[in-house]
Amino acid sequence: MTGTETESGVRHTAETATTPHADHAGHDNRRQVLYWRLLARLFDPEEQAALESASLAVVEDIGLPPALLDPGASVDSVVQRHPELAAEFDGLMVPEPDPDPEPDADPAAGPGADDTRDRPAEVRRAALVSKVLLNVFATGTGAVSAGQLARWQSDAGWLERALGCSPGDLRGGRAGGGRGAGPTGSGGNGRTPDLSRLIPQIGPELGALEGDLVKRMHLREVLADPALAARLTPSMSLIEQLLRDKNNLSGVALANAKALIRRFVDEVAEVLRTQVEKTTVGALDRSVPPKRVFRNLDLDRTVWKNLTNYSPEEERLYVDRLYYRHTARRTTPQRLVVVVDQSGSMVDSMVNCTILASIFAGLPKVDVHLIAYDTQALDLTPWVHDPFETLLRTQLGGGTDGTVAMALAQPKIAEPRNTVVVWISDFYEWRGEPLYDSMAALHRSGVKFIPVGSVTSSGRGSVNPWFRERFKDLGTPVLSGHIRKLVHELKTFLT
Repeated sequence: MTGTETESGVRHTAETATTPHADHAGHDNRRQVLYWRLLARLFDPEEQAALESASLAVVEDIGLPPALLDPGASVDSVVQRHPELAAEFDGLMVPEPDPDPEPDADPAAGPGADDTRDRPAEVRRAALVSKVLLNVFATGTGAVSAGQLARWQSDAGWLERALGCSPGDLRGGRAGGGRGAGPTGSGGNGRTPDLSRLIPQIGPELGALEGDLVKRMHLREVLADPALAARLTPSMSLIEQLLRDKNNLSGVALANAKALIRRFVDEVAEVLRTQVEKTTVGALDRSVPPKRVFRNLDLDRTVWKNLTNYSPEEERLYVDRLYYRHTARRTTPQRLVVVVDQSGSMVDSMVNCTILASIFAGLPKVDVHLIAYDTQALDLTPWVHDPFETLLRTQLGGGTDGTVAMALAQPKIAEPRNTVVVWISDFYEWRGEPLYDSMAALHRSGVKFIPVGSVTSSGRGSVNPWFRERFKDLGTPVLSGHIRKLVHELKTFLT
C-alpha cells in the first residue's frame, strides 16, 4: 500500500460512519488510531504523518484541545488552559466495574448486541491516557535541562494520579495499590487499558526513568533551586549522583543535596530496622532462673504439672507449684567488622551496609567497626552510629584493592571466636590471591567470616567466579541476594 493510500485509509478510519448503528465500529477505530499513534511515538520519535493527521481529526471531533497531541506540552499546561480536564485525569486508569448484563439478553444475538459501553467516552479517555503515557515514557535522549526534569516530574505525578495514587507515591515505593489495585479490570474487553495491576512494576520503572533523567542533566542546576530540589524523589540512582558530586557542591546546592541524602537514609533505615527487629534472636539461656512475674507465667505447663491435684468431687484443681517461662537470652560481647567495597559498582551495597552497620551499632554489647575501600581504605568507625555522616565521608569510584582494607581490619580482631567479619564486594580485585589467602587465614583462626556479593534492595549483583568457587571450597559460600539474608545471618550470630 502506498503512503497516499495509507493516509487516506487512516483518515477514513478517523471519519468512519456517522449513523447511530455504525457508530460502534467508528468509535472503536478512532480509539485504535490514538493508541497506534501512542505506540508509534514511543518507539520512534519521528512523526507518522498519517497517524498524526488522523489523531488530530479524532481529537477535534470529540471536542478535546489539539494540545493533547503536542509532545512538548505538559499535562500541567493543558490543564491550566482547560481546567475542566483536571477531574478527568484523576483516576483515569482506575478500572470501572463491568455493568451487569441484561437478564434477558440473547447470547446468540452476536457480539455487541447487549454491549452498553459508552464508546464516545472511551475514545475521550484514550486521548487523555495517550497524553499521560507519552509524556512520561517518551523521555528521548541527550542532555536534560532542569525545566525538562521538572516537567517530567509533574507529568509523572499526573500518571500516579491517573492510577489512583498520590503524586510521588509510586516513585517513592509508598503506594499500597491505590484505588485501582483490585482484581477488577477492563483491559480484556476493549476498554481503556487497566494499568493498575502493574503498579508494583510501574513504580520501579518510574524511579529508573527519573534516575536516568537525573544522570543526563546538570544536577547542580537543580540543587541550586530549593523548590526544584524539593521535588526530587530520593532514589538509589540519585543518591549515587549526589555522593559522586558532593565535593563539587557548596552553599544552597550542598544543603539541598544533604537533605535529599538524609531523607533517603531515613527511609531505608526505617525498613532495615524493622527487618532487624523481626529477625529471630539468640537462644534462650536456661541457666538464668526465670523471673517470677505474672507475664512470664506458663499457664499450660502449670495446669499440666498439677493435674494430679484435681478433685472430681469439688471440680477444682489445687496448684502446688507455679511454672514460669525462661525469657533471658544468651548474649556475649561481640565485635562486628564490616568491610565495604566503595567502588562504583557497589554503590547500592555501600548505602545499605552503612545504614545496617549503624543499626547493629545500636544493639547492646555489639562493637561495630566500618571500613570502606577502593584503592585506599578509610576507617569510618567514629561515625558508624550516623549513616548520614558516614556516607558523606565516602568517596565512590576508583579501582579495587582489598588488601589495603585487610590491613585495617586485622588489628581490630582481638578475640577471633567472638568476631564477625562481613566483607561486601563483587570481588573483582586487583590483587586477588593475596587477599583470598588473608581471608582464609581469618576463617581458620575462628573468625566468623561472611563474604557478601550483593546487599541490594533487589538482590541483584555479580561476583567474581574465581572468588565464588574458592569461598565455597573454604566452607564460607558467598551470601548473595536480598539484604534480609545478611540481617538474618548477623542477628543469629550477634544475639
